[in-house]
Amino acid sequence: MPRRMADPAFRAAQEAGRYAPHVRPINEMVDALRGDARGWLPHVAPLHGGTTARVLSILRDPGPATRDGAGSGFLCIENDDPTAERQLQMFTDVGIGAADITPWNAYPWYINAAPGAAQLDAGVAPLVQLIELMPDIRVVFLQGAHARAGWERLARRHPVPARRVEKVVATFHPGRQALFHRDPEVRRARAEHRESAYRDVAAVIR
Repeated sequence: MPRRMADPAFRAAQEAGRYAPHVRPINEMVDALRGDARGWLPHVAPLHGGTTARVLSILRDPGPATRDGAGSGFLCIENDDPTAERQLQMFTDVGIGAADITPWNAYPWYINAAPGAAQLDAGVAPLVQLIELMPDIRVVFLQGAHARAGWERLARRHPVPARRVEKVVATFHPGRQALFHRDPEVRRARAEHRESAYRDVAAVIR
């Protein structure tokens, strides 16, 4: 069921599991990053696989639905927003469950804006650290141009952790705006590319 973070009981359960064993190392890393001058960033919801996940799903930056108070305080495909709902549906359609995934962002701190080059550079070190915390990782799923740009920086500067990944799959961002184009054929091609990418991720972990 999409948008379960809107349910107080579901959200309370996620908050109670914030430091469950499979997400503790990641969320403790987030706590340390919150001490950085760059500011606040959301935890990873325990609904997800955390350190046991086989898929690392990377988007651009945390959206408003991740904010403490106004949102859930978590990265989660059950957040109360259209992008999370669309991701949930596409992952479900190809048989990928929330526990198969750890969500992240090319720029993990909250800015609710497109990160610049320096910000993408800053996002590389936390991403390397996250990969080291995921021994079962098989796929990095890059959704959007900023996710691709962040990964390219990591692959150039840190080839050893990059090579631990069996496959890198890149496609458009799951947000509705990623399909905007005057030409309906271009919109259709982008939608098909995105759907195919989700199937590619599923094929690796089956």
